[in-house]
Amino acid sequence: MAPAPNKQHIDLKFLEGPRSRWKELQSVAHIAREFIYGFRKLHFVGPCVTFFGSARFKEDHPYYEATRDLAQRIGRVGFTIMTGGGPGLMEAANRGARDVGARSIGCNIVLPHEQYANPYLDVSLTFERFFVRKVLLLKYSMCFVVMPGGAGTLDELFETVTLIQTGKVRNFPILLYGKDYWGPMLTQIDRMITEGTIGREELKFVFVADSVEEATELLQDRLILMWQEAHKRKDAPKWWFLEGRSNGK
Repeated sequence: MAPAPNKQHIDLKFLEGPRSRWKELQSVAHIAREFIYGFRKLHFVGPCVTFFGSARFKEDHPYYEATRDLAQRIGRVGFTIMTGGGPGLMEAANRGARDVGARSIGCNIVLPHEQYANPYLDVSLTFERFFVRKVLLLKYSMCFVVMPGGAGTLDELFETVTLIQTGKVRNFPILLYGKDYWGPMLTQIDRMITEGTIGREELKFVFVADSVEEATELLQDRLILMWQEAHKRKDAPKWWFLEGRSNGK
């Protein structure tokens, strides 16, 4: 098991051009060590739905409550809820999983400023490198729920879109939550379609919802199919699946 990374030892030289062959070999070994650490810790997590979103929204924000509610509905069926492990909407998703007894996973990142793990994690991992963390968040997930967020959320969203667009990942739905929040970005995507830099068919895996109920409706059939595939079964989950049974009701 890899020791907990120390933010005082963040490798700031890795992306600053060539170094000695020995230094480069050491970096490769450290990267491999992080991947092995993640593979071992996450091997038995089960089928996951990963939530992305800002660390800056507080508990009293409507997006926090919506994230928690949707995570409850998905977690109650048997999916593991995975996040970046930090505060804000990541915490809300992990908290929703904890509310209903679903497994709750967090893949945190070492930053120069404090990035603490939220208190609702059953399994908590911490990585030094964003690209290692992103690979693991994708590798074990069957679906992304992208709540409102900032540059990090956009990075995670568009890297996944690129992987699906280029055929590196298949049958992987992405749900964007918040039509008003994501509106300007969706307008830009429409412009890209008009200009021919991206095809409309290539975005058929992206869905937009404006409420927990709408998100539930969009995800339900897709998650049933993924649930069946993950469990190698032909039956469906309980009839209520993602229907409105939040807060343990």
